[in-house]
Amino acid sequence: MTTTASHTSIASVTLEVADPETAYRFYTAFGVDTYLRLRASESHSTGFRGFTLALTVSRPATVDSFLGAAVDAGAAVLRPAAKSLWGYGGVVQAPDGTIWKVATSAKKDTGPATCEIDEIVLLLGVEGVKASKQFYVGRGLTVAESFGGKYAEFTAGESSPVKLALYKRRGLAKDLGVPADGTGSHRIVLGSTAGPFIDPDGFAWEVATSFTPAPPAVPAQS
Repeated sequence: MTTTASHTSIASVTLEVADPETAYRFYTAFGVDTYLRLRASESHSTGFRGFTLALTVSRPATVDSFLGAAVDAGAAVLRPAAKSLWGYGGVVQAPDGTIWKVATSAKKDTGPATCEIDEIVLLLGVEGVKASKQFYVGRGLTVAESFGGKYAEFTAGESSPVKLALYKRRGLAKDLGVPADGTGSHRIVLGSTAGPFIDPDGFAWEVATSFTPAPPAVPAQS
């Protein structure tokens, strides 16, 4: 008998920010506004929020272009772009507090910078990768890669704008160049067909809904 497995993936990523209008301007300038939703929230949060969003691009020039756009729009540099064992990349923090990493596996440019994003990965910093991986497998996500208790990555759905991955919290914070300590809200909410639920590290998921554009302004009748 042939069965069809039920696959779950991230359908939406919502950042909770103090000022959605200002955040929207930043993310538009950064070039990632079509991948995110923004929600007004004054949820208390201190220190590292336990996650980062990572952009994978094709070449170092594109890394520099995205990071430059972010800094020009008000982001703070946490790690300047530099070559590493794995390629080339840097880390910035948006004005709303969200940390972004932009990287490429290429170490040399083979052309000019582009505006293309090859992949966006949401890295959750978790206390136990193995336990969190099993939790998400139980929720219907499919493991794409796994490296013991250090890292796990899930398969993205066909319509999913973002891929989910798990990393040890302290290891992720070290990679980003920030202290691992932090309390309060993560200030991020994930949408999927499997929600709502809270994962072992307190990350919130809800039932995904489609985008609802704001209605056009109606001129006042004289």
